[in-house]
Amino acid sequence: MDDILGAIASWLWGLPLIFAIMFVGIFFTLGSRFFQFSKFGHIMKNTFGILFKKSKEEGKEGILSPIEAVSTAVGGSVGVGNIGGVATAIAVGGPGAVFWMWVAALLGMLIKNVEVTLAVYYRLKDEKGDPYGGPTYYMEKGLGEEKGFKAWGILAFIFGAGIFSTFFITLQNYTVSEAVGGTFNINMLIVGAIYVILVYIMILGGIPGLGKIAGRLVPIMCLFYIGAGLFIVFKNIAVIPSAFALIFKSAFSGTAAVGGFAGAAVTEVIRMGVARSVYSNEAGWGTSPMIHSTAKTDHPIKQGLWGSFEVFVDTILVCSITALVIIVTGQWSSGLDGATLTLTAFEAEVGSIGRIIIALGVFLFGLTTTGGWYAYYEILLRHLFRENVAMKDLILKIYKYTYPLPGYLMVVYAMVKGLPGAAVWNFADITSAIPTFINVIVILILSPTYFKLLKDYKARYLGIGEVDPSFNVFYEDKVKKASK
Repeated sequence: MDDILGAIASWLWGLPLIFAIMFVGIFFTLGSRFFQFSKFGHIMKNTFGILFKKSKEEGKEGILSPIEAVSTAVGGSVGVGNIGGVATAIAVGGPGAVFWMWVAALLGMLIKNVEVTLAVYYRLKDEKGDPYGGPTYYMEKGLGEEKGFKAWGILAFIFGAGIFSTFFITLQNYTVSEAVGGTFNINMLIVGAIYVILVYIMILGGIPGLGKIAGRLVPIMCLFYIGAGLFIVFKNIAVIPSAFALIFKSAFSGTAAVGGFAGAAVTEVIRMGVARSVYSNEAGWGTSPMIHSTAKTDHPIKQGLWGSFEVFVDTILVCSITALVIIVTGQWSSGLDGATLTLTAFEAEVGSIGRIIIALGVFLFGLTTTGGWYAYYEILLRHLFRENVAMKDLILKIYKYTYPLPGYLMVVYAMVKGLPGAAVWNFADITSAIPTFINVIVILILSPTYFKLLKDYKARYLGIGEVDPSFNVFYEDKVKKASK
């Protein structure tokens, strides 16, 4: 079974998809004149720089504030991928996988910017006047209405099916139960049951409630984890140069077998690095743009900046901390993988207290991730049943009460069958590859729209070029003007 899943995941995450992600990232980087690098200061000033300021959202349409939206999205992406996913990438691909995670993330900063921008631009209001958007929306409006591509529905269905498959094959509860259960010597089934109860409490308030919880919990959670990791990194400051040397050398030469590490060829190093980067920061996956689309903002690119910030925090900061801790402690070649490897690395430096603290961090990461994905699924369902309000309300009600159950069933299955961590991550690769491939192709086709919005944003907020007063920054405004 493990071999079959591994073969499917390797094929889906083979050179075609990796090439597609890299090509799209480079295409938008060149087309935007290296926007994520040349305007990095502007991105940070208008995201991190206003993170702790009181926002002024009066008169802007949306459900969540930009900070609540990015906190929910970061909560959805900063989670088990940063704890267990990075560890698995290193355990399978070696330290060189970290380099390719960084490359994919730097390109992903702009890919996520594009996704979020298009999701906000093409968003639609429901019967209550609340805006929702995402890949299925810009497939319908951008491909279907603007470009006359009648088969957009097929792409949207395949995309939605790929995303929704993670509803049944989900890793959060499993990884949390593995980490917490192993740390406190508690049966995973008990941990999983407690997790389910807390998820129910989180989702009772719907997307607005999730936004408020995430807005308070996620910043503290990220700062706490980064601080704990930096303590270990600085404690081992003497070996940092050799750790970076190992990362860069292994990225292009592969890694020989050492200790419990079986060795990895360059192709496997690249595959693991890119796959884990996408699974962690979700750039190109098309997930977090769905929650960003609900943000109160007066320009799509403004929210797109938060998309870039999200990838930076997720991979360049949090994932790098995890990777460096695993490498500098020497645990990367121990033969362990998943959350167990990360927890062991922290324990090796700060003792059992460190393992307990990080286990609790994993618990919070998993909880916010599960909350973020609840919002993604809800937005997909809202789009699917938007023409039938009564059916939509019924489906959403059923969905709310069944949402946490498949994750718990994964824990039960793992306990009964003894499913190893690597096999579960193969499930994740399979369910993320299909929608990612479709989404990156779609945003490539819609690139002219993005570049027009970026040009308008630069003119309005960066003083580059002249502002066109007739330009519509939202698709609905464009449609209304055309119908008059």
